[in-house]
Amino acid sequence: MEFKRLRLRVRRHMRRQLRVQQAVVEDAAAAAEDTLERNFFRRLQRLKPVRRFVSTWILLLLIIIGCSIAQLQQLSGLYQTTQAVPGGIYNEGILGSISNVNPIFATSDVDRTLARLIFAGLLTYDADGHLVNCLASGYRVSDDGKTYTVTLKHDLTWQDGRSLTADDVAYTFNTIKNPDTQSPLFNTWQKVTVAAPDQYTVTFTLPSPLAAFPYLLTTGIIPAHILATTAPSDLRSADFNTMNPIGAGAFMWHGVQVQGSDPDETEEQVALLPFTHYVLGTPKLNEFVVKAYASPDMLTDNFKDGQLTAAAGLTSVPDKLPGGAVVRSMLMNAGTYVFFKTSTGVLADKTVRQALVLAADPAKILQSLSYNTRPVIEPLLAGQLAFNPAYAQKTGDEAAARAQLLAAGWTPNAKGVLTKDGQPLAFTLAATDTPEYEQVSHLLVQQWRKLGAQVKVELLSNADYATALAGHTYDATLYGIALGQDPDVYAYWDSSQADVRSTNRLNLSEWKNTTADDALEAGRTRLDPSLRVIKYAPFLQAWQQDAPALGLYQPRYLYLTHGTVYGLTEKPISNTVDRLNGVQDWQIRTARITNK
Repeated sequence: MEFKRLRLRVRRHMRRQLRVQQAVVEDAAAAAEDTLERNFFRRLQRLKPVRRFVSTWILLLLIIIGCSIAQLQQLSGLYQTTQAVPGGIYNEGILGSISNVNPIFATSDVDRTLARLIFAGLLTYDADGHLVNCLASGYRVSDDGKTYTVTLKHDLTWQDGRSLTADDVAYTFNTIKNPDTQSPLFNTWQKVTVAAPDQYTVTFTLPSPLAAFPYLLTTGIIPAHILATTAPSDLRSADFNTMNPIGAGAFMWHGVQVQGSDPDETEEQVALLPFTHYVLGTPKLNEFVVKAYASPDMLTDNFKDGQLTAAAGLTSVPDKLPGGAVVRSMLMNAGTYVFFKTSTGVLADKTVRQALVLAADPAKILQSLSYNTRPVIEPLLAGQLAFNPAYAQKTGDEAAARAQLLAAGWTPNAKGVLTKDGQPLAFTLAATDTPEYEQVSHLLVQQWRKLGAQVKVELLSNADYATALAGHTYDATLYGIALGQDPDVYAYWDSSQADVRSTNRLNLSEWKNTTADDALEAGRTRLDPSLRVIKYAPFLQAWQQDAPALGLYQPRYLYLTHGTVYGLTEKPISNTVDRLNGVQDWQIRTARITNK
């Protein structure tokens, strides 16, 4: 009984304690709710009036940040510029094929291009076409003008790491002089004595002074340590020439690949890597690839397809070039002439040649060309030493030309063709089969037809024309000759160069004039520029009077590129490979660079 009362008492106590705890919890909850109401929700309501103010400041902050970014982008142009940077692979396409890249044998455009890239000369040309030192540190000329002493730079190396010395230079030119070598440069060097008194000095002793001699020192030097054990008669067929040539030029041979079995569709690729010890500085390109094409259509298509960085030597600008393509017409230090064969036929008559020159209108021919160029009015180019406009050919007067022929006994027949002693004023004009020469030839025919001359145009393939040129089997020929920077044109106009025994026989007019011969010899053997001007004057006068040729215009070398090639300048060049002047500085990539 007592236990039951105790248990009841405990239960009551626990219920009282529970009610007390519930009351405490309810009071605490009420207090918390009141506190939250007073300290949060009521204050939160007071924030509503300032929400617009806060939002405005946040928006203003975002605007400031945006403007700062835009301003930095605008100002970046003041301290960042797009500049050319090293790197990239340069793919140049050119017509022809690889046969011999050795510089003492190279004659084709492809071979000469590779020879220029792989080999280095004592002298070379800079990007502006000026003659500058390359392997040589300088040269001096003896008082009599017959001996040139060239000093080499120190620490020169071949691309295989061997040292390049004066012995290599002497070996190169003495090999050219050896008739067993059969180098096309033999005539130029056969009378020059070459010696190497020490490893840094080379002497060249000439039989007589030659003002243009420094230009001959651009010939590429070949390595004696590789080739000296090969007999001169075997050099032309040596593997060195096509398999793994070693030079000291800007680029070194890496490999060759041939694609296509059809000779008319063959593509040859030669990969060249930069020579890090090139004496004029390591090239900036990562690789230079020369692609030789048998077909101009293949070359054109590959350029349009973007497979080439550049296309060299096309005769005309292709249609529908891709966007960004750049057309460069590199004016050549050369002259396009009509050479009259003065030794036989109707053109042996000086009066006829004078009349043909007088009746021609070169100005209209220049207007018909697709590029801007300069007229050629005498055997020297405007700007060359000794050029004198007083000896310019007179042209563009068909009436005066016709009167001159009539006075000389030429009379028109029933067809309007002038005849004399039963011989018509008729001849054939030969030229290579190109769009430009075809157009120029037919314009000349039209102009001479008005005079009363009957002229037939004969357009020949490159191979057939080369044969005709070598054998002088033409009446007249339309052709361009390289004149270079020096006024020494002895090879084209001296009587000795018309002789069939002459190695090159470059006197295409077969013109012989003793006054001109004496002047040409005197002009080339004087070193004083002012004296050379005086000596060349009789030659210019004789050329004007005898009219062995008709001067027309300076030709161009067509060079197409995709976009800008930094370092490549569109300056006059003396020969086609001069487009590569300064190639070690060419760049094709660009990047944003911060200015310091």
